[in-house]
Amino acid sequence: MCEQDIKPVFTAMAEYGGAHGPFNTDKTLVFNEVVTNIGNAYNGSTGVFVAPVAGVYYFSFFYHAGGKQAARLKLFKNSDFIALASDHRSGADGADNGANAAFLQLQEGDHVYVTMLANSHVWAGDYSTSFSGFMVR
Repeated sequence: MCEQDIKPVFTAMAEYGGAHGPFNTDKTLVFNEVVTNIGNAYNGSTGVFVAPVAGVYYFSFFYHAGGKQAARLKLFKNSDFIALASDHRSGADGADNGANAAFLQLQEGDHVYVTMLANSHVWAGDYSTSFSGFMVR
């Protein structure tokens, strides 16, 4: 099988030892613990997936967060907002989980990433916040 026949597949976790955020500005969430990265299209230092070839891809992102702070994550294709996973702040709720997913038509060089919105947070420990994607065709 030659390199151009390899369909990219990745899963990465946000692992920062616990609560991550809130920050004053929107930030690309870097899923720094790379579990699988077939085709090396995901960069665990920047948090950005770069499509090596045109095609249809599937992306999902999951988070765990404490209920005392808001959790708001957005999936982007280049600079275009695609999907949101969020939960509001609550004093009656100890923890929250959220997720979203999308099929995207990508061109070679397109960027896909997750942004954590200002004044929100995630739990970045215990392998509970993840970003995954793979090429469908």
